[in-house]
Amino acid sequence: MIKNDTVHDLDSPLATWVIALLILYSVICFSFETLPNLSEGTVFFLQWSERIVVALFSLEYLYRIYAAKRKLRFIFSFYGLIDLLAILPFYLALVVDLRVLRLLRLLRIVRLLQLVHYNKALIRFNKAISKAKEELIIFITAILVLLYFSAFGIYYFEHEVQPAVYASIFDALWWAVVTLTTVGYGDMYPITVAGRIFTFIILMLGLVFIAVPTGIVASALSAVRREDEETEKEKQQENKR
Repeated sequence: MIKNDTVHDLDSPLATWVIALLILYSVICFSFETLPNLSEGTVFFLQWSERIVVALFSLEYLYRIYAAKRKLRFIFSFYGLIDLLAILPFYLALVVDLRVLRLLRLLRIVRLLQLVHYNKALIRFNKAISKAKEELIIFITAILVLLYFSAFGIYYFEHEVQPAVYASIFDALWWAVVTLTTVGYGDMYPITVAGRIFTFIILMLGLVFIAVPTGIVASALSAVRREDEETEKEKQQENKR
C-alpha cells in the first residue's frame, strides 16, 4: 500500500507540474549555455543548475523504480524510457566527451507529454484523433500522392530550363513540400509560364488540404465533447437516484 500511495503522490498534478517547471528551467539553462562570451560566474551557475536538476530527476527515477510493483515493466514502459532519457545524456557526457550528447538533453522536454494525463482538453483531443484516424489516414495518403504528383509536374515543366535547381524528382520534392504547405521559402521557383500556372494550381490545392484536416479534427472534437457531456449527465442522474 505504501508503494501504491507513493506512485500516486509522484503522479499527482502538483508533482507533475513541478517536474514540468524543472524541465523548462533546464531547457532554458541549456539555451543560455549556447550564448557566446559568457562570464565564468554565469557558466558556473548554469553547470550547477544542470547538476541539481539531474540529481532531482535521478532521485525521482530511482524512487519510481522502487515504488513500482513491476519494476521491469516500468523501466521499459514508454514513460519509464522517457524518465531515463531525461538523465542518461548527462551521465554519458561524463564518460564520453561528445558535444552531440549535450543536445540529447533536450529529449528531457518529452517528459512534458506526461501532462496529458492531467489535462482534460488534451485527453479529448487524443480521443478525437482516434475517432477520426481513418479519415486522417486517407487524407495523409492523398497528401503523399499529391506531393509526388507535384514534384513530377514541376520537374517536367522546369527541368530543362533549370537543370541545376530541379535536377531530379527528389530535388523537386522539396519544392512540392514548400509549395503545398503554402510556406513558400522562395529558394526554388518556376520561371516558365507552364510552371507558374502549375504552381498556382498546387498552391490552391494546398489551401484546400490545409483546411480539410482542421475540419475533420474539429468535428471529431465536437463529437467527443458531446459524448463527455452526455456521460457526465448520466453520472449525475445516477447519483441523484
